[in-house]
Amino acid sequence: MSEMNRPQRMGIANLPLHGGKAPRWLFDRMVKLSRDISLAIVMEFGREEMLRRIADPFWFQGLGCVVGFDLHSSGLTTTLCGALKEGLRGMEKDVGLFIAGGKGRTSRQTPAEIAGFEPLLSVDPGRLVYASKMAAKVDNAALQDGYQLYHHVFLFTAGGSWAVVQQGMNEHTRYARRYHWLSEKVEDFTCEPNSAICSDGVGEVLNLVAEESGAARGTMTRIAAEEKPEKLLGELNWLKTLNMPARHYLTGEDIHPQYLRKGLFLAYETQPQSFEQLLSLERVGARTIRALSLISEMVYGVAPSFRDPARYSFAHGGKDGHPFPVDRETYDRSIAFLADAVRRARIDDRERLGALRRLSLAQGAPEVL
Repeated sequence: MSEMNRPQRMGIANLPLHGGKAPRWLFDRMVKLSRDISLAIVMEFGREEMLRRIADPFWFQGLGCVVGFDLHSSGLTTTLCGALKEGLRGMEKDVGLFIAGGKGRTSRQTPAEIAGFEPLLSVDPGRLVYASKMAAKVDNAALQDGYQLYHHVFLFTAGGSWAVVQQGMNEHTRYARRYHWLSEKVEDFTCEPNSAICSDGVGEVLNLVAEESGAARGTMTRIAAEEKPEKLLGELNWLKTLNMPARHYLTGEDIHPQYLRKGLFLAYETQPQSFEQLLSLERVGARTIRALSLISEMVYGVAPSFRDPARYSFAHGGKDGHPFPVDRETYDRSIAFLADAVRRARIDDRERLGALRRLSLAQGAPEVL
């Protein structure tokens, strides 16, 4: 990882879950329009700019609306990513932009899909596979906010620049949360990887990528490498007998030492030197991280952060000022950029007029959204 620019997570969006699929007639048009907007951006501004735009949750949301999806639906994420992937299929070599992953089982095929593009890449695909896996590990295990990832799309160039759009579901609230990543800014995977968070909070979470969790990350790495697994499992069994603080993210019933043995033994045998190395281990998942965090706090007195990094609702705000007023400047920048891309896109007049009409209506009346 030393040769790679470390990523910056660009933002998060909360979206209500909507069932069903986009009708075929609409999806086919989404494929065409999203493809041509993408081609226009790549031709005029370059591949890296396309990644920056996809990694911007404001712009991504705007693109989804322009191609015809519901403003606030969770399906916007999966359908728009699917349309982009389908639209660029077979054009990757000429465009220099590649897309891997998707929803459900398809998301688990991301490493193989990345490797399949190796003849067209000028970098080791293993670097890209590692970045894909770590983005998912961070948002599923290091940041435990109640959302289980079910969608992961990895966009990248032949030179190794990349972006991630992934989404998780909260089964209790029936909301989805979208996470955006971008590789070009040199940031640590495991310390404040986000720069623009766009989501409602969900209450207390286990946030091990917060800056204030630095001491906890160090303690967890040390005890995983230095303490024998039998001792850690014994401490967990002892902790099961305690009454946890009311504000804590775990109770005694949540502790299952029998499920953690393999992960703890692997960590001890591997001797990770950093929290990133610990998190990257194959058998170290959310349960193992929770257990080590609990030991760090309750046994060693080093607490992690419980701050949800989500601070705002998705996109550009709400018409009634909740949770914040419409950010017209950002909104207008998104519209102007998309309008410019559509004007340059190679689409027929009917599709062009329809897209520009939607943009013009939004430009003239942002307050109605």
